[in-house]
Amino acid sequence: MPPPPVIAIVGRPNVGKSSLFNAMIGKRISIVDPTAGVTRDRISAEVTYSARTFELIDTGGIGLFDQTLLKGEIEEQISLAIELADALIFVVDVREGRTLLDENVAALLRKCRKPVVLVANKADTPRFDDMRHGFHSLGFGDPLPVSASERRGIFSAVDRLYDLLPLGEKEDAEPAGEEEGDQPIKVAVVGRMNAGKSTLVNFLAGEERVIVSDVPGTTRDAVDVSFTIGGRDYVVIDTAGLRRKRAIQDSVDFYGQARAERAIRRADVVILMLDVTRDIATVDKKIADLVITSYKPCVLTISKWDLSGGHRTGDYEKYINDRLQGFHYMPLSFISSKEGLNIKSTFELVAEMYDQASFRVNTAQINKVLEQAIAKRAPQLRKSRLAKIYFGMQVDVCPPTIIVFVNDIKLFNREYRRYLGNRFREALPFSEVPIKIAFRGKDRVGEVAPGRRPL
Repeated sequence: MPPPPVIAIVGRPNVGKSSLFNAMIGKRISIVDPTAGVTRDRISAEVTYSARTFELIDTGGIGLFDQTLLKGEIEEQISLAIELADALIFVVDVREGRTLLDENVAALLRKCRKPVVLVANKADTPRFDDMRHGFHSLGFGDPLPVSASERRGIFSAVDRLYDLLPLGEKEDAEPAGEEEGDQPIKVAVVGRMNAGKSTLVNFLAGEERVIVSDVPGTTRDAVDVSFTIGGRDYVVIDTAGLRRKRAIQDSVDFYGQARAERAIRRADVVILMLDVTRDIATVDKKIADLVITSYKPCVLTISKWDLSGGHRTGDYEKYINDRLQGFHYMPLSFISSKEGLNIKSTFELVAEMYDQASFRVNTAQINKVLEQAIAKRAPQLRKSRLAKIYFGMQVDVCPPTIIVFVNDIKLFNREYRRYLGNRFREALPFSEVPIKIAFRGKDRVGEVAPGRRPL
């Protein structure tokens, strides 16, 4: 089946491109902020509207003067988006009127010789509609008055846009439905700023999909990139580098951090990237805690290993175990994205973590482990009461979730719960992924297994 057509949203800075993108996809994926130049990389999402499916790309503002000296890289990203697109949405600000930058964008789009729909954004009410006529001279027909913030007119824009698509794309207008087979593994690449996340994503994508720069904080949004390694399909989510909250300087950083946290939550597996050239810091520990509390399988990935200065992997592993608590069971990978070192094996680990987290064991196996755990270390008396375990069962995957039915959940302290979790991890095929264990009291046992006696 041919891929869906690609639509790119372009325009000068601060005309509402990201707001329009979010309105069309129905989710807050791109950062929306009045600061010019917030969107730097190409952000994409698949959209289905009126039995039509297409990929929508949000881009950085054309003609942006960026104090971080990334102007050329941003315009390169826009050029790549235009090159990939089958059609374009050209966004202008109806309230500000036509500007020199709008004319520059129009000249650039005329050269690309692709279908273009001109959208006059920020027409929140009909009283702004007549103001769109000032944009006719740009040469893209009658501008459509829309309001991304009010969701006004955006579907008319999609209809006109689709009419301009090549005939070959229109023939695939009917929704295809989900294909049978394995779904791609969603992988969030997280870490502190400038840890090498975008370099890894670019290596995987085989193109400059994400801006790579030595300027800290370059990636602000979460960017999805699809690829295949070793016969497995992946969707990798590159994220903004996280930093300590007190170091968050503006709303852009705040939203970038929020996107990174959301990326962790929606991922199947997390790659936590640590820069070998820098010591593990508080921010690394904060990110690690977020991964753990989200119960996400994780591959601890040591980046820039080509710059390790002769460090041995065993020594660095000991260093990590000393500095990061709770990660002792998670696998490590030592990579160099620049040299292509261990990238394939890292994603083999990712696939293995996904398979472990997706595995389901039967109730008999769960209870065998519980019996052995109790025989080796029975729960202690608390307030002269004996803690009793009746049985356990796995109720979910990703993460593997086990319910343990007991006489009184208050009799089981955190230490014993951790002990059971370690026993499950040792005996079951969950050795390198987090396991969620929930305790249920005696009043719930009868609902599942009436008359059940303690193990």
